[in-house]
Amino acid sequence: MKLSSWRVALRIARRDALRAKGRSALVVAMVALPVLGVAGADVVFRSADLDPVEKVVRTMGQSAAELRILDRGAVVLQAPDPAEDFHLTDASETKKENGQPVYTPEQRLSLDTEPAELARRLLPGATLVPFREGPYVATSTAEGLSNVRITEADLADPVWRGRYEIVKGRAPSADHEVAASQEFLNTSGLRIGDRTAPRGLEATPFTITGVAEYPGDLRTAVLFARPGTVLDKLPSNGVRNGSSESEGVSHWLVELPTGAGVDWPKVMELNKYGFLASSRAVLLDPPARSEVPFYAYQDSQGGGGTRTAFFDRTAVVVLGTVVGMALLEIVLLAGPAFAVGARRSRRQLGLLAAGGGDRAQVRAVVLGGGVVLGLTGAVVGLAGGIGLVALLRTRAEEAAGQRFGHFDLQPLDLLGILLIGLVTGLLAAVVPAVQASRQDVVAALTGRDNLKPPSRKLALLGLLMLGGGSALALLGATGGFGSRSLAVLGGSAIAELGMVALTPYLVGLFGRIGRWLPLGPRLALRDSVRHRGRTAPAVAAVMAAVAGSVAVGVYVASSDEEHRREYVAAGPANAVILSSGWGAASDGSMLAQQRGAVQNSVPGLGARADVQRVNYLGDCRATGRSCGRVSVALPEERQCPIWGKGRRSLSPEEIERLGREDQRCKERGITRGNSFGAVQSGDATLLRNLYGVTDPAAGQAIAEGKAVVFDERYLKDGKVAVELTEPYPDGPMDADFEPAARTVTVDAVLVTGQPNVGGTAVVGAETVRRLGLTSTDAGSVWLPDTAPADAAEQRARAALAKLSDGIEFEVERGYQSPGDLISLGLTAFAGLVALGAAGIATGLAAADSQRDLTTLAAVGAAPRIRRTLSGFQCGVIAAMGALLGAAAGVVPAVALRKVEAAGASYPGMSLQEEAAKGIVVFPWLNIGVTVVVLPLLAVALAALLTRSRISLLRRSG
Repeated sequence: MKLSSWRVALRIARRDALRAKGRSALVVAMVALPVLGVAGADVVFRSADLDPVEKVVRTMGQSAAELRILDRGAVVLQAPDPAEDFHLTDASETKKENGQPVYTPEQRLSLDTEPAELARRLLPGATLVPFREGPYVATSTAEGLSNVRITEADLADPVWRGRYEIVKGRAPSADHEVAASQEFLNTSGLRIGDRTAPRGLEATPFTITGVAEYPGDLRTAVLFARPGTVLDKLPSNGVRNGSSESEGVSHWLVELPTGAGVDWPKVMELNKYGFLASSRAVLLDPPARSEVPFYAYQDSQGGGGTRTAFFDRTAVVVLGTVVGMALLEIVLLAGPAFAVGARRSRRQLGLLAAGGGDRAQVRAVVLGGGVVLGLTGAVVGLAGGIGLVALLRTRAEEAAGQRFGHFDLQPLDLLGILLIGLVTGLLAAVVPAVQASRQDVVAALTGRDNLKPPSRKLALLGLLMLGGGSALALLGATGGFGSRSLAVLGGSAIAELGMVALTPYLVGLFGRIGRWLPLGPRLALRDSVRHRGRTAPAVAAVMAAVAGSVAVGVYVASSDEEHRREYVAAGPANAVILSSGWGAASDGSMLAQQRGAVQNSVPGLGARADVQRVNYLGDCRATGRSCGRVSVALPEERQCPIWGKGRRSLSPEEIERLGREDQRCKERGITRGNSFGAVQSGDATLLRNLYGVTDPAAGQAIAEGKAVVFDERYLKDGKVAVELTEPYPDGPMDADFEPAARTVTVDAVLVTGQPNVGGTAVVGAETVRRLGLTSTDAGSVWLPDTAPADAAEQRARAALAKLSDGIEFEVERGYQSPGDLISLGLTAFAGLVALGAAGIATGLAAADSQRDLTTLAAVGAAPRIRRTLSGFQCGVIAAMGALLGAAAGVVPAVALRKVEAAGASYPGMSLQEEAAKGIVVFPWLNIGVTVVVLPLLAVALAALLTRSRISLLRRSG
């Protein structure tokens, strides 16, 4: 076809689009919405993806390099950007001769020299700016205490610009001034000018002078103090962070004279001394891969050989399938709108054909509508997506937790998105265009229909596509055919298109039930069957909407059931559990106040059971150090070898084989979801409140010095093994080092019927002392007869928040499903879309049925017949589309569940986990509502919105 013919076709299409503004707006909106989403996501992704200059500034500010000592005497292999990856060989792994390590000269110098002094020798003329990030410290707030990270940096020094930014107020200039992150101000209730004091420094509070931020992390609560003003003065500083000046700073920014830099050979030299270096010069101009020893090491270890191909990754498969199926549904939803336009332009298209236009020119006019409306929708969506991101940039950055590098618009990306919109419009117009080009010219000019039986060949092709597409999607989900993304997306799309191809034939089959229907439904069904050309696109549109709803509904319901099966309760139903947690009060010093806050806020709690955590070498939770571990051990013959201490000696193939074949590795070993540890000290009240055990014999056993266990696998000859593991030592250790452990046995009794509490034991205080262990007050548990009201729970949380953050407080209400609201919303959305599609088809049917209605009026039919006929026409289309959509939506949902199950497997996965990962659940209630209620609602709305009055028209022809 000549370009001039396309120009004419586009002009006609533009004129028709302006005439039918409502229909055009509908198509433009359908195309614009996904384009808007994709364009916005692309702009956000590109803007958040830093270019090399932005990455350098965010990493090291205005310095020449960032340097840290990983381990004195170690040897480092790193990528040019160490954030990508690195490998450390510590001093203990050095080769030995006669039992003595043989150090390289670089390792010996690293071991014998302070890191800062060594760095100055290796980088002559360099100024090292200490980079000190301390521990989380309890700090005063408007209502109590909050955990905050302390960072010491002189924010007035230009070297920090880009790494840290003052966004409000000013930088601290005195020793008792600090800047705070916005996250800290939001959670603490403080403002610029207020004062705060870390615990232990209450006598010298700090004034907040400004708001500072690290653009790469907006969600962390941080206080920025001047160097040397906080970290060295904190109580137990050496134990908590090990970064005081007396112990040696291990992290610096490196300033060099103007024009100097740290090149790649210098970086590799620093690696030999145990330094990890991030260099401005190297990041901006990285070396060739062949010049990087780390990559050679990675290749020698088979790095990347077992990596999952990009298009086989579970997230990519899911995202690709969702996006692809969404675009397909938009094509099917927009199809009826183009069909309406083609039907209403029948006479115009007939005149075009009568005037000498061939079928290609007739098709071009209808396809021109797809081009005009698709391109318009794409432009509107593209502009809307870019505008929304620009307008909501700050909120988007806060939601992502990091600042954009710059507002990045990639022309090729945007052009591709425009093409998506254009192709979507074209595809939606293809079927109406082909139908319009095949219509009989005389029938088009006289307004008569050219009725043809459905094509059996098309129906057979559709059946083959449905079966083949379903098989491809379901088998490809587990890696049966090449790329999983292409298999699942392609198979799901082929299956749905096969259902579309079957639609005309299935519409004819639906017509056979008309003989048993009353007059109104029978006329509507007969009309739909006779005019398959307009019915099939409408049914396909309703099918697309319902298929999307059913697919997401099945996926959400299945995921919800998986999470329900994997849920681990913290205690019996209604249990109220308080733990000292991980924050400022983790040492248990505030438990008395915390218990009082809970009991004053929640009425009717009943008897309180206090929990003692059993420790091996004391309680080190407050100091952050390791004091060993107390745990309950399985008898050796019942232990899974891939989780035992000999795991490191097993090859990956052996681990995989054992995980698949050894039944000991198939047992689920999950303990209660609380932080009281594997071995707890308490009494009969604790057994009742935390485990729901009411048998007096269990409490009596604890009083007699026995342990209570809940899993028969841990009990052997009436005893349970308690394993005492030594702490990890400070300093370097072998890569395969495992701390020593010894086992003591305790007489025990078994209590059954308690789910998910294997590996847990309860003992009495006397047993703890007899074993030479200690215990620490860890929290309390109450078990009221009924669950506390939401208001009471909220009061308790508010009272605890005023004391400290990090406190763990929970009311065990069982698994709370988030899927019900999602499923309901999806069902409602699909219903609205399906009603819209059915409404479009009903409007077209009403226009085509005007002659039949005139005939009915002439023979004495009641005025309400039009309303009745219109309602049932809409209901018939909605019913057929809903039934087909319910079947079509199953394929992608089941395929995606199989993809997730295959991607989540690992050696030693328990039988319960395997069953939960692959489970498929059908939300029958939602599907039933869609299939039954949707057609009834369509009938009612169409009948209400249609006028009863029939206008008598002159018969054509």
